[in-house]
Amino acid sequence: MKFEVTVLGCGSATPTLRHNPTAQLVNHEEHYFLLDCGEGTQLQLRRFGMKFQRINHIFITHLHGDHYFGLPGLLSTMHLLGRTTDIHIYCRDELQEAMNMQLQISGSRLRFKTIWHPLNHTSREVIYENPRLVIESFPLKHRIPACGFRISEKPRQRNILPEMVKKYNIPIPRIRQIKAGADYQLEDGTVLGNKSLTKDPPASRSYAYCTDTAYMPETAENVEGADLLYHESTGKVGRLMLGHYSARYREIGKFAEEAQAVFPNTILGEEGLTVAV
Repeated sequence: MKFEVTVLGCGSATPTLRHNPTAQLVNHEEHYFLLDCGEGTQLQLRRFGMKFQRINHIFITHLHGDHYFGLPGLLSTMHLLGRTTDIHIYCRDELQEAMNMQLQISGSRLRFKTIWHPLNHTSREVIYENPRLVIESFPLKHRIPACGFRISEKPRQRNILPEMVKKYNIPIPRIRQIKAGADYQLEDGTVLGNKSLTKDPPASRSYAYCTDTAYMPETAENVEGADLLYHESTGKVGRLMLGHYSARYREIGKFAEEAQAVFPNTILGEEGLTVAV
């Protein structure tokens, strides 16, 4: 089951020839989610062969330009290429006002609907959910209101053992119930426990995305247990991915050395890097 993060940009406020401003694409079982949309994001999507018309949900952490200046261009290109599917954008209310003003000034009208979802910058909450996945926002500490995001798989059903299905000739409707945790009763009244018929499912995975934030203890609680964390530090997670590099640093290897001294399982975010969660 695919759950991947592709770095489209990992630079900070000042664009450089080496790093694009912040943006990441998350692919969960061919459902695409865009995290931030810095300047040039649509070009990065093309460069790395991403099907950006399949992006239906965009999440913006905060309203500094390096995290959303690419949004007008991306939406415009989607329009020009014939998109008619609705797109959902999760952000502060002010971004909707800015986008509407740009469209009005340019005399433009998108042929698809943009559905805006205001973020809560004071507490953690669920902002998106489908049958396999849940996405939460939580507050970060920045000069302006900012949110981090946690993308988590829901617990999976147990896997039924094929040999047990064959041995007891279990009908399909009962297989669904057993996968959901039910026991199975034979015709003679014997009850077979669920664990004797099934095996544990793969562990659920999660990705936490935090950028542009000062230290705050609550963040560690919000990202704890994540398999992969994008941040400046760690909170009991599987792996740490660094990014948002300042333009004043030509060499970023030192960041890895410094972080690995504290948390060895640290990697450097780079444009085009795809990491399995």
